Amino acid sequence: MVNYRKILELHFEKVSQRTISSSTGHSRNTVSDVIQRAKKLAVENLNDTMTNPWLEAFLFPEKQAVEKGYFPIDWERVHKELQKKNVTLSLLHHEYSTEARNGGKIPYAYRTFCENYGKYAKKYKLTMPIRRKPGEIMEVDWAGTTLKINDRSTGETLPAYVFIATLPYSQFSYVEAFLDMKSANWLIAHIHALEYFDGVPETMVPDNLKTGVTKAHREEPLLNEAYREMADYYRTVIVPSRVRRPKDKASVEGTVGYISRQIIAPLRNYQCFHLQDLNQKILEKLEEINTTEFQKRPGSRKKVFEEEEKSYLQQLPQTRYKLAEWKTAKVQLNYHIQVDRMYYSVPYDYVRENVDVRLTTDLIEVYFKEVRIASHKRQHGEIGELETNPDHMPDNHRLYLDHNPENNRKWAETIGPSMTQFVAHILEMNVEKKALNSLSTLRNIAKKYPNEEIEKATETLLEISTNPTVSVFKSVVERNKKKKQTKKTDINRPCITSDDYGFVRGAKYFGRDTK
Repeated sequence: MVNYRKILELHFEKVSQRTISSSTGHSRNTVSDVIQRAKKLAVENLNDTMTNPWLEAFLFPEKQAVEKGYFPIDWERVHKELQKKNVTLSLLHHEYSTEARNGGKIPYAYRTFCENYGKYAKKYKLTMPIRRKPGEIMEVDWAGTTLKINDRSTGETLPAYVFIATLPYSQFSYVEAFLDMKSANWLIAHIHALEYFDGVPETMVPDNLKTGVTKAHREEPLLNEAYREMADYYRTVIVPSRVRRPKDKASVEGTVGYISRQIIAPLRNYQCFHLQDLNQKILEKLEEINTTEFQKRPGSRKKVFEEEEKSYLQQLPQTRYKLAEWKTAKVQLNYHIQVDRMYYSVPYDYVRENVDVRLTTDLIEVYFKEVRIASHKRQHGEIGELETNPDHMPDNHRLYLDHNPENNRKWAETIGPSMTQFVAHILEMNVEKKALNSLSTLRNIAKKYPNEEIEKATETLLEISTNPTVSVFKSVVERNKKKKQTKKTDINRPCITSDDYGFVRGAKYFGRDTK
């Protein structure tokens, strides 16, 4: 019991709260609460009648027993109300306090209210159903025990891993077997479970396995990107259980044991050769479990689900989620990434950067810092096949890629018929590589002159030569340019006429006499 009198005596003697705490053995918060409540009620000195019980009743009347004025609580009603959606202990305590004060009674403090309910739930209900609200949670996990499938071709026995999903409120469950526990089957299992329940819960609680959680963290675990994307599509939230805390998903942990006894054990010697056959047998057993009547309460899992929980689930999207897989890749110097031994281009600005790759059955998308920078149709051909978008290439690489016979013929047609004939002659008289080198020089020369001059020079070239070459073409173009410049100079030169022709020898000089 708190020594209220000793605390107040030391306080009135001007002793510090730290020293009072050390002397009485009470926490500093308790000492502070007693002093503040005494100040609020104007207690300035103590007399002999102010004993510890009297001070407790005067300073903290809410701590008194029920017979001293506390308003009684119907814990069974609290327990039932707490199962309803969005109802919390805080709300129920507020309603209880209001009712108590309206009746002139003293309500329990919130902390005492919660402690007493915990004792009630522990004594009468064994577990507190705070998280078991209809449509709120779906707990998922892999069973520790496996089944088996016989391979007809090799005679090998393959393990079948069992996935279990449970809705804690109704204990309605879904079970399916898979050949592995990889990310793709993990996501498919969730999709099938949601379709089996014909609705989506607010929250999904998985274990901290790598297919669901990339990095476990107490406050904010890092989810697998494909898993997070699936949850976003179905408008639900993933809250992984804490590491080594099986009680965070107690329902599915209990169901795992129950399923192991009711489904896995009876099917342990069942001979099957196809996964579909095994899952059909599992579904038959599951229907028995979900429709079997409860022993200690009326109804069955399926009945409670359909009558009380199904209406609280969110509706499924009209189309099923398209399965996607996420990977990371590094952009190589040739501005391509390698995915499943195929190569896909990205903009050359991201060379040597690490990017995220989203894969579906027919599409590949590349993301850099959550921004999509490229997308391609997924290739399923020969290993090492290149899928290149010309827009991802540097300008000089793109020009090299476009430098082929067909594009050169198209370019010649834009100049004129003479150039078209000249280009066709070059391609015909040389091997392709040599012809493309000559055409590259030709096009570099043509960039410096208007198309009309290029076409005129080509026409002249074809008239004077039976075997035209690019070097002769260059000479013709330069000669035409000089002629044009000379002609332009002559035209611009001013014409000057004068009668003064300077000194001229007369007829006498040449031995003639003009007389």
